[in-house]
Amino acid sequence: MSGLAFNGTVASLTRRSLLGRKRTLVLALLPLALLALCIFARVLGGIDSGIEHELSGRLAPDLLAAFGIAILMPLLGLIAGTGAIGPEIDEGSIVYLLAKPLNRYSIIVTKLVVAVGVVVGFGVLPVAVAGVVLTGEVGAVTVAFTVGALAAGVAYAAVFLLLAVASRNAVVLGLIYALIWESLVGGLVPGAQALSIQQWSLAVVERLLGDDASRLGVDAAVGLGTGLTLLVVVTVAATVYAGRRLQTLRLNDET
Repeated sequence: MSGLAFNGTVASLTRRSLLGRKRTLVLALLPLALLALCIFARVLGGIDSGIEHELSGRLAPDLLAAFGIAILMPLLGLIAGTGAIGPEIDEGSIVYLLAKPLNRYSIIVTKLVVAVGVVVGFGVLPVAVAGVVLTGEVGAVTVAFTVGALAAGVAYAAVFLLLAVASRNAVVLGLIYALIWESLVGGLVPGAQALSIQQWSLAVVERLLGDDASRLGVDAAVGLGTGLTLLVVVTVAATVYAGRRLQTLRLNDET
């Protein structure tokens, strides 16, 4: 099992690659947009009692679900997951890492941990702050959506990390998946919702909200047991398969 240990050197290289000036700017813009929207809604609530009433009802969960989990988390997962290894593969510099006596699964796990850390810093924590801004407290809504965002973020990071190892077109394919499947199809089309990471994480949110979930309009397409099982299975399977792909990676692959 020691071969699967977290590698500090790989983590440091990955962190520097992910948090370059341009990528950090893009990463920061997404949560800033969410927070700006929530602050605007909070200000309007202070002016209009009707909006204030909505914020204490369904409006806050709707904003956190639609912009926090459905948009922010998949996009951050895409940037962090593909950025953790994609540039190294595209530039060919991954060969220097693969030439070292490092377990390929250790490389993948380490890069996934760093990617998840980025998602937490730029996504999960801002969702928590957004929840406090909208509701005015660290209550059930804030806690539920923070945990749901974390569950979604880990799964998205693993899926997009695998995509970066498996395909040279990871960013394009990832955008199609994040914007069309997760944000549109996964949120609106019955049946397809059950195959959406967004809906799996909303199952966690729904359970944490308890009896208030129905009143707040949070209704996941799957139950908690199914959602948690699929989140774990997809995360583990994506990580394992990414390790296998890295073992057989050829830089001249046209995948």
